[in-house]
Amino acid sequence: MNGTKKGNNHIMTIRLETANQKFISNEAAIMDEAITLFNEVIFNPKREHGIFPQSIVDREKETLKQKINGVADDKMRLANMRILDEMCKDERYKLHIQGYEEDLETITPDDLYACYQSMLEEDELDIYVSGDIDPDKIEDKLSAVFTRKDVNNRLPHEEEPVDQHKEVRTIIEKQDVQQAKLHFGYRTHISFQNDDYFALHVFNGLFGGFPSSKLFINVREKNSLAYYAASRFESHKGLLFVFSGIAPNDYEQAREIIEEQMQAMKNGDFTENELADTKQLIINQLLETMDSARGMVELMYQQVVGCAERPPEKLIEGIKSVSKEDVIRVAEKLELDTVYLLTRGDMDE
Repeated sequence: MNGTKKGNNHIMTIRLETANQKFISNEAAIMDEAITLFNEVIFNPKREHGIFPQSIVDREKETLKQKINGVADDKMRLANMRILDEMCKDERYKLHIQGYEEDLETITPDDLYACYQSMLEEDELDIYVSGDIDPDKIEDKLSAVFTRKDVNNRLPHEEEPVDQHKEVRTIIEKQDVQQAKLHFGYRTHISFQNDDYFALHVFNGLFGGFPSSKLFINVREKNSLAYYAASRFESHKGLLFVFSGIAPNDYEQAREIIEEQMQAMKNGDFTENELADTKQLIINQLLETMDSARGMVELMYQQVVGCAERPPEKLIEGIKSVSKEDVIRVAEKLELDTVYLLTRGDMDE
């Protein structure tokens, strides 16, 4: 089981893998047994006196505490977390996936079990099966085992108010670090269900998504200002981030050159060949993702969270159709919201 975040949705994922009974002649019921086990794990977990055992809860709280504290040792993850804390301070997206250490002591087996039961009864549940199977037979087997009350658990897609401040926020924090972390957060005003999603995907590839991108070539290669420089976007929240690791003394110059690359994108400073190459790289990524069971499930679930029907073939068609003008239009929509620098303690601001 693991937890992730897509936009304002917290996603709990439970996976089970089993051998295909086609290739195990003496295990004709292995799929039935796997489905029964899966249902047992989810809907009938280990309990004592009707709640989770205290010893297991204590153990998991300690494990989670170590994970939370471990973020401080990974400065890139720490910078990722801190820019979200600042950029989305009044939005649900700021909430950490693993929660907060100060809340652990208040969690009891009783409260935790009640929360879990509420999740099972009220939250949206999607089941995906991938493999060499008969879809109709598997659906019948799952329907017979996985039963829940008929509740309306599909939450409506809600637009959340965003702080419309005018000025870019610059946050500088200091620790004992050798390599400074310089991160940028942009508002894209584009989400998965928008028509501009495809152009944003291509924009990100040109800007910082690949080793051929502007950030990599101009910040890292030509000017030797970064150990790494890249970008990624969060399509369910409408955000784009730039990540870079720099020498603390290079902050001003690195920030200037990163901002120049964004302006170059808005000016259309990229060739048709670069556009075509980037589109092909994105399509190759999609094809590679489709080659794995987890990747295919991820692509399908994107559509559920994004409230839009975009199967892989439509994603590829959409990427192919993006023009240079589309990328420029998307670039012009982007607004710099927050700049976060984690740097050495002896640096002047």
